[in-house]
Amino acid sequence: MVYLIDASVYIFRAWFSMPPDLRDADGNPTHAVYGFARFIGDLIERRQPRYLGVAFDESHGSGHRHALFPAYKANREPAPPELKRQFALCREFCRLLGVSEYASKEFEADDLIGTLATRVRAEGLRVTLVTRDKDLSQLIGPGDRFWDYSDSAEYAYEEIAARFGVAPERMADYLALTGDAVDNIPGVPGVGPKTAAALMGRYASLDALYDDLDAVAHLPLRGASRLPEKLRQHRDAAYLARSLTRIHCEAPLPVSRTDLQRREPDLRSVGEFCQRHGFGAMLPRQAERIARLAA
Repeated sequence: MVYLIDASVYIFRAWFSMPPDLRDADGNPTHAVYGFARFIGDLIERRQPRYLGVAFDESHGSGHRHALFPAYKANREPAPPELKRQFALCREFCRLLGVSEYASKEFEADDLIGTLATRVRAEGLRVTLVTRDKDLSQLIGPGDRFWDYSDSAEYAYEEIAARFGVAPERMADYLALTGDAVDNIPGVPGVGPKTAAALMGRYASLDALYDDLDAVAHLPLRGASRLPEKLRQHRDAAYLARSLTRIHCEAPLPVSRTDLQRREPDLRSVGEFCQRHGFGAMLPRQAERIARLAA
C-alpha cells in the first residue's frame, strides 16, 4: 500500500488550530510547521508505511486550470506571507524525515497525487489517499482507501458513493454539474447536489447524459421537465467545468515505487531544524522512534 498525502489540508488545519505564539528565534511564526510535522510523524508511527509521498500546492495562479479558466479560484484570498514561508518549511521537514515530497508550478497537488497513484498502480500497488477533499475520491479504485485522517474516517472504494453521493468514476462529472464554489467553478444553474447525484446514478458519464437529454424530462426528479433545456443551454459551461474538476494523472513526474520508499530520517538535521524553529525535544524524539522503525 502506498500512502499519498494532500499536504495543504493538514497545513491549513495546523495554521488555524495550533497556538500562533510558536515562533523561531527571528520571531517568525512556526505553528503550522509544528502541527504538520506532528501529523506526519504520528501517521508514520501509526501505520508504518513502506511507501509514502506528500504533494504540495505551488501552482497558485499559474497552473493549467488557470489557463483554461482565468477565474479559477479567484474567490480565494492569497495565503499570507507567514503561511507561505511555512509551506516551504513543511517540505523541508518531509525531506529530513525521509519522506518524498512533490510540488509543481503547473500542476496542483491533486494532479500530482493522481499521477503518483497511476504510476504505482501500474506496478501492482494500491493507494491510500490521506485527505478530506472529496474531489480526490475520483482517484479511488477497487482495493484503494480514502482516509480522512482528521476525523479518523476511512472509506473503501465500495463506500465512496454512500459518503459523497456518487461513485468515484462519476465525481468529476458530478462536480461539473453542481459546480464547485470553493474553487470558483460554475456548474449548471439549477442543478444542485441531489439532482446531480440522481443524474450520475443513472448515467455513466456527462457524455452519456448529453447523449440522452430528451429522456431526462421523464425522470422521477423534481423539475425534470425543465432539466433538458437547462442542460442544453449550459452545455459548454458543464464541459469546461469537467475539464477543471477532472484530476490530471499525467504530470511529468519521473517516479516509481522505489522513489516513494520511506528513507531513514536524518536525525541530526531534524534536531537542528527543530531547535532552529523553537520546537523543543518532542519531534526529535519522535524522529528517533521512526528511525528505529525503519531499521
